[in-house]
Amino acid sequence: MSIHSSLLQLRQTPFILDALRSADDFADSVDRFGHESVSVLTELINDESDALTAITAVHALARVYDDEAERVLSDLLSSDRAFLREHAAWAFWTRLPRLDAVSRLVAGVISGGFTGALAQRTLQQWAQSTPDHVALALEGALMGQSIPAARARLAETLGLIPGRVAGRALCFIATDDAEALPVRIAAMAALGDRNIDNEALHVVERFAELPGELGDVARLAAYDIEVSLNPPVRLPGGPDAREGAARSADASGGLTVAQLFLHADIDRGLTRAGAGDNGGIATLLVRLGDALAAEPGISRVITMSRGSAAAALAVLPDPDYGSNTTERHILAPIPLLSDPWSTASAWPTRVAAERGIRRALLALGPVDVLHLRMAEVGSMAAAAVAERLDIPVVFTLAPDPHAVIHALDMSGALTRRSFGEVDEHEHYWFRTRLVQRLARQAAHTVLFPRPDLSGDLSELLGIDIGAEPEQYTVVPEGIDVSVIEAGLREARAALHVRSAPHGADTGSDSATAVASTPQQLPTGNAFAQLDALVGALPKHRHGLPVALSVGRLHHVKGMATIVEAWAADPILVKRSNLVLVGGDLDDPSADEQGQLDRIEATLAAHPEARDGLILAGHRPNDVVSRWLAAVRFGRPGLIGERGVYVCGSLKEEFGIALLEALAAGLVVVAPDGGGPATYVKNRITGFLVDTRSPLGIRQGLRDALALAHINTALENDDARVDRAQSLIREHFTIGAMAHALTGVYLGVAERANRTGRVGRARSTGGRTGRDAASDHSEFAQ
Repeated sequence: MSIHSSLLQLRQTPFILDALRSADDFADSVDRFGHESVSVLTELINDESDALTAITAVHALARVYDDEAERVLSDLLSSDRAFLREHAAWAFWTRLPRLDAVSRLVAGVISGGFTGALAQRTLQQWAQSTPDHVALALEGALMGQSIPAARARLAETLGLIPGRVAGRALCFIATDDAEALPVRIAAMAALGDRNIDNEALHVVERFAELPGELGDVARLAAYDIEVSLNPPVRLPGGPDAREGAARSADASGGLTVAQLFLHADIDRGLTRAGAGDNGGIATLLVRLGDALAAEPGISRVITMSRGSAAAALAVLPDPDYGSNTTERHILAPIPLLSDPWSTASAWPTRVAAERGIRRALLALGPVDVLHLRMAEVGSMAAAAVAERLDIPVVFTLAPDPHAVIHALDMSGALTRRSFGEVDEHEHYWFRTRLVQRLARQAAHTVLFPRPDLSGDLSELLGIDIGAEPEQYTVVPEGIDVSVIEAGLREARAALHVRSAPHGADTGSDSATAVASTPQQLPTGNAFAQLDALVGALPKHRHGLPVALSVGRLHHVKGMATIVEAWAADPILVKRSNLVLVGGDLDDPSADEQGQLDRIEATLAAHPEARDGLILAGHRPNDVVSRWLAAVRFGRPGLIGERGVYVCGSLKEEFGIALLEALAAGLVVVAPDGGGPATYVKNRITGFLVDTRSPLGIRQGLRDALALAHINTALENDDARVDRAQSLIREHFTIGAMAHALTGVYLGVAERANRTGRVGRARSTGGRTGRDAASDHSEFAQ
């Protein structure tokens, strides 16, 4: 097909997802050595009315082998449109080094963000053939740059460059007392990859004796060098790692499985659940790790999440003797050496993530299977490490961000013209390519249930699961039912305790939006915390049933949309209070602040709703389970019985919080699609609605409250609750999920051992700066 015919087809494609998928076909249509293609593509790039086609043209331009094409790409690195700078930095990854573009890519590193991450990645690739030129360009930029954050990014990039020029500069930066601490930390961390550099070894050994964060990072670097020069010779329990490289469940008593989510502060108490990106996935991984470790065939589970260098050091075994721990579920912190980032903006942590994941897998392994979920920087980094270490990957494939793109497209919130600006923040183009790359690398693919699974995957991802059915296994997520049952028992028992609740006498008739955080409330009793929040509302709001929602304060979760739906309906406001659980209210992220601003704007337009809205902030999962029970049974004098649960997510792949609400006996409002549509019986256990606008959520809330109170006959309500709870006990427990995944892991490990794939993760030998640079796999072309 000619470029003009392909362009016509691209422009006539009705949906954005289809245009994204057809981009490769368009790129294939360009003349690899044709100057005419360059002029056509340049015209498309300059067309500000269609950013989606402009991005397509940038990546097509990267396939044209012409000096003019390279000049245009180089100029795009300095474009005044940020999304074009990003995609040009990405597109250059596939080209040979171009010296006049190096300085522009270095400028991208200095600017930071996603552009900086892509520029760093391209420089890393180019340094394999021109290391000294890239290193000298970075050194020159350091001499002209005074901002510590930018200098830290330059130092980190130097760490990806092999050779003596980069190594000498890193040693100088790491030991310079006049240098800012973040810059020294970035340089010190990089020295751990230079195991054949005597000066690097001397530096990390000297600073490893010092206290503080720089000393912690030096100790990690020293550990990396020691392990690379002398691979671990003992596994936890004793056998030689090299002899046990191809172990199986029969030989060792079980597999070691690793999983991760780097955007959460995961602890066993789940104390940060709901803050930032500590959503349902954080809760799931802790509970799932425990359940997997109890399964026959699984020996250990390693759950990786972000943490400090000191925390990472605390779980590392002795490189000579291994670990004596008997823990079967190990929480392994990965130091990202930066302040917490949201999932959407965390791409600059790739280098630290790869280094930390590699260390954990080597030190705590041998690892038989690595399970990845979500198209984000942690999965990208882990997949690159797994590929080098030859660890089989299981990937949970979901139409994310595809479902969100489609929903925004259908609602008109995302257009071809606006795509570039939206992509700057959400990186939809990159993430859809990353999903494809992870799916291709996976030894096996796990899918969530959907009402029309085959049709949805074909429409949203362009994948025909019928072509290779043996590659896919459908595994529903699950919950720990015992936690919900404990909450229900305690809530029933509390109904008989009629002592004055904490805060019940503090109500007033003045309008107030409660925005309390756990630090301001009693922490010993979950019900007392809820009582304090409701008791602080005006007295005329006491005794109303509650509409509860639990989730991150993120636009995909739709918390602000729920407030808009409820606050604009006088009947809903009169009949219920609304409680939102989630978000760090003391120190909100940019995403959280955006939702809070939308909520405040809604309250300004509907001031009467302010009396009945509670923003509770993030709460531990055990506390939330008690609140679900309290919403169902009520709290004497404060909360009426038979409240409801509402989920306003634009997309919900499965919905842990929804499952917990159903298990607690609540009528739920859920998105009409994805996982919830497979377990919410519409108009019986809940209501499936269009969550893309307040209208659908508003009607769902009305219907849910009506259903909860229409069933006045006890037997009718019991039948609804029994139906929901029986469904969950039979199909959606964490134990059932762990059992299904264990079968997947055993099958993957058996095939890997049979084909001889597993082994390189067990003995990597020495590593040089060049080795470290070559670790990176290209994940999104």
